[in-house]
Amino acid sequence: MGIVSQEAIKQFQALMDQVDEPLKRTFQNVHQGYPLETFGRFLKAREWNVAKAHKMLVDCLNWRVQNEIDNILAMLTFLESYSSMQKPIVPTELYRSVRDSQLIGLSGYSREGLPVFAIGVGLSTFDKASVHYYVQSHIQINEYRDRIILPSASRKYGKPIITCVKVLDMTGLKLSALSQIKLLTIISTIDDLNYPEKTNTYYIVNAPYIFSACWKVVKPLLQERTRKKVQVLSGCGKDELLKIMDYGSLPHFCKREGSGSSRHSQNGAENCFSLDHHFHQQLYNYIKQQSLIKEPVHPMKQGSFHVDVPEPAAEGTQIAKTIESEFNKFGNGNGLSDSLDDLKINGD
Repeated sequence: MGIVSQEAIKQFQALMDQVDEPLKRTFQNVHQGYPLETFGRFLKAREWNVAKAHKMLVDCLNWRVQNEIDNILAMLTFLESYSSMQKPIVPTELYRSVRDSQLIGLSGYSREGLPVFAIGVGLSTFDKASVHYYVQSHIQINEYRDRIILPSASRKYGKPIITCVKVLDMTGLKLSALSQIKLLTIISTIDDLNYPEKTNTYYIVNAPYIFSACWKVVKPLLQERTRKKVQVLSGCGKDELLKIMDYGSLPHFCKREGSGSSRHSQNGAENCFSLDHHFHQQLYNYIKQQSLIKEPVHPMKQGSFHVDVPEPAAEGTQIAKTIESEFNKFGNGNGLSDSLDDLKINGD
């Protein structure tokens, strides 16, 4: 780290020493014992401008306090309000439906100790629950990653591990994905503003032609540091991914060509998207246990946990509009159908 960077972190730390106690408490859940590295993440997200990074972090901490994010790992989704015993009813089937339609999971770790998160972009339908359930689920996975997974990896490898690797499976990406752009923009905005610089590299695999066409027009809109993180791999990406992780950590859809990211693997324990996978079982059981330990802050209304979502940045809005425009070109102007999804990015 250069002299300029170190000086920026010192200035940032001095400013954070002055914030109110509630913000200092929630900041502990953010940095997990690595405050300097956390300052570095927010500075990087704001091009090392201390004032802008400080505002970003303070806004993030206020968002956490106002939306009780520190308690979100003790909040199960609800089908009913509290019973007479003031204990929540666990809607396992609803949770399974969310998992079957919001495909994300932890498949393993890179050789450097970074958690490998798999995301089924193409086959996620987000059609089994309200937007709020999906937003709640996403934030819970973020918080579990930051408070449980990353600290555990840091202890195991004896060094600060504060980022992860994401493998995005584009199998099944179709024009119908246009209806998901609003939800994905909400999730992306939450991540950009409150969990900046948490992903080391994005690996795109099983990319159909429609992704290739959109990527060409979206790529120039991204900031340089974001563009450098994205690697589009050939086919299922197995050969390239094996350079940074062992075979056992590969997502199930990368283990052989043409395997795809089926929602229902023959072995649910192997499919990291499934509720039966050990990652989701551990997460679900952790939330269940925490919900029984902690008294509710206030009676919760029937339904999901609602989070205030800030307006997306101009860059995010422009990207969303560009993607929508490109998808519409495929659907209308070019007369192309979802059969494009059978064409691979390399023409195979």
